Amino acid sequence: MLELDVIEAPAAAALALDPIKTRLLAALSQPASAAALAGRVGLTRQKVNYHLRALEDHKLIKPAEERQWGGLTERLMIATASSYVVSPAALGPIGADPARNNDRLSASYLIALAARIVREVGDLWRTARQNDKRLATLSIDTVIRFRSPADRAAFTSDLTNVVAALAARYHDESAPGGRPHRLVVASYPAPRDARP
Repeated sequence: MLELDVIEAPAAAALALDPIKTRLLAALSQPASAAALAGRVGLTRQKVNYHLRALEDHKLIKPAEERQWGGLTERLMIATASSYVVSPAALGPIGADPARNNDRLSASYLIALAARIVREVGDLWRTARQNDKRLATLSIDTVIRFRSPADRAAFTSDLTNVVAALAARYHDESAPGGRPHRLVVASYPAPRDARP
């Protein structure tokens, strides 16, 4: 089971967002049969089987094991991931795209950048897993409490200069075998419960 998976197919996204199927996915963090799930979610076994078939058809769950009970075979299913993120690719042409936003200081541009990260990294990670490879990524996440707007502006200027200097030092357009990497630096007010 993956820790997290990115859902790109519109039909799979619609299934994962269905309240009943969401409850079933959450319950399938451990292998369970339709009969066991029926008791947990308050549905008949037949209805649970119907939902499980749809989830399995869209690769959101998979068989974990089979047990023989007399002449019957009981299948235990498990979710393919502990958690899921829906890619903007599932929305097709209406999915968020930073290319459609001219205001690089707006919240909508930041959200579109985050959506592009989900779409691009999800696709790259899926390909890497299919090829049994790791995907080279870097994530830095911190909370900074600025004393004043002037300090925030000074930090922004310093960060911009440092990133520009590092990019100039390490970027080599003509490097044979080199691979471009996208760097996104974002800042927004932290939610009240965020910890540094």
